[in-house]
Amino acid sequence: MLKKLLFTIICALFAVVSINAQTTQNSDTVMVLPFENSSNKSEFNWVGESFADSLSDLLKVPSLNVITNQERKIIQQRLRVPLTILPSLATSLKLAREGRATLLVAGKYNIQPAQGDTAAKIAVTAKIIRVNEGRFLSEEFDGKSVTRDIRIDDALGNLQTVQGEIAYVILYQLFRSTLTSSRNDLVQSANKVSARAFEAYIKGLLTSESDGQTRENFFKNAMRIYADDEKTKGGVYAEAALELGHLFLNQRKFAEAVNYFSQVPQTSLQYAEAAFYTGLVHWQQQNYEQALAVLRPLADDLKLTSVYNTLGAIAIQAARAEKKNKGNADKLMLEGLDFLKKAAESSENETMAKFNYGLALYLNNNFLEAAKQIRPVLASNPRDGEAYFVLAKTLERVGDQTSAEFDNQARRFLTENNRYAKLETDWKAGKTDGISLRVEQPTRKDFVSVVLTKKQSTPTQVAVSETDKLLAEAEKFYKNGNDEESMAVLRKVLVSEPMSAQAYLLLGMIHLRRGDSEQAISSLKTALFWDNRLIEAHVLLSRV
Repeated sequence: MLKKLLFTIICALFAVVSINAQTTQNSDTVMVLPFENSSNKSEFNWVGESFADSLSDLLKVPSLNVITNQERKIIQQRLRVPLTILPSLATSLKLAREGRATLLVAGKYNIQPAQGDTAAKIAVTAKIIRVNEGRFLSEEFDGKSVTRDIRIDDALGNLQTVQGEIAYVILYQLFRSTLTSSRNDLVQSANKVSARAFEAYIKGLLTSESDGQTRENFFKNAMRIYADDEKTKGGVYAEAALELGHLFLNQRKFAEAVNYFSQVPQTSLQYAEAAFYTGLVHWQQQNYEQALAVLRPLADDLKLTSVYNTLGAIAIQAARAEKKNKGNADKLMLEGLDFLKKAAESSENETMAKFNYGLALYLNNNFLEAAKQIRPVLASNPRDGEAYFVLAKTLERVGDQTSAEFDNQARRFLTENNRYAKLETDWKAGKTDGISLRVEQPTRKDFVSVVLTKKQSTPTQVAVSETDKLLAEAEKFYKNGNDEESMAVLRKVLVSEPMSAQAYLLLGMIHLRRGDSEQAISSLKTALFWDNRLIEAHVLLSRV
């Protein structure tokens, strides 16, 4: 008995290890490129970008990692591949490898413009490329390896439906037996925005930032159409509102920027970015309390060094500016110290945050700790006159004789516009405002890159299909001991989804509980045939 038990445990552990290894091995990362416009009609170039944007969202399922469209653009810019030019296949593979993608989705489309009563049509061809092998994805049919293009023709007005169908075919080819999303699920997810609003938004993205008025008009039209559409009546097109916020921010029209950033709903994926830049606008306008109110909720959620450093700097500036209420000033000072400590400790190379933390510690009379934070700043930049000045004043307060040496270095590097003399005069008068806190506002691509990476770890959930509902119902019956009811529901599942591995697993569990080993083995083997990653089925088989 002991030998049998030991053998069963070893088999189970071997199954778990094997399946974990296979799951890791089968975990792919996909990048989607803009599709090529083969119709030679430049007015339809926006369609190619819309494929990259839409498919990147639709392919987010738990079993597949997706490089978002924004991340793909960042990679392209990093490799100096112009966003306005469709890369060649060789360059596309280079982009994919840079993004550590194992799969690449590329395609082309042809547009037949509307003629008379005939609506405009689109014909799309898409391919899946295995990046490491540099070959097209193949499927097994009757023991033969076959490569198939994805081809779909439809009216141009049904573009989002076409994108949903292409996403379904891609996922079906990749996860044939384990795909839980139906074609209808993907099509519904793709059609979340009206076709006209989506077209205006994509055209806005493709318009050069130098043509601000045209870009603004496209995004405003997208928002107006979205709000007027029956499906999204009165709603806010979050993506378009975010782009308008950035458009006005770059033009330094702060009131308009805040107006559009604040319209982005809290429930949308764009909210964190919109709130962050709203906070920065308030800070630039010295509205410290408003800036803190907007940014505080983002700190622990994003856990970005730049957010902690910015929040800490704002809080310290607010404490400095508070002249009437000492209690409030002390509270703001402690809050700023907490944020700056997190920023400074996030990395050894965060010299900007360390300088801010050191200055804040000095203002809070913690001189020894302040000196510890300032020294690494000088190690990174031996010509930093302000850091020499603050360190000299800090060491002077604790009676360190080396303060004079650092003071001499401050004199040496703060000669421009008689800067040292002005700082020295202010410092003796108890004024420290001459030394500004250091905040480098992250560029949008840096901020978005981090936020989107965080989002990618929580894939978008698709609507629960009818099959999932039936499986949940069958599992509930099984747990309650109602085997007959459970089997009746499972038969319904297998009528519509004859390849449902979960259904066969549950049948195997029912047969096993009834003592019918042969039926249990048959059902469990069938479950593993359709999905070899079901650990529970391996364990149950080894138990039998």
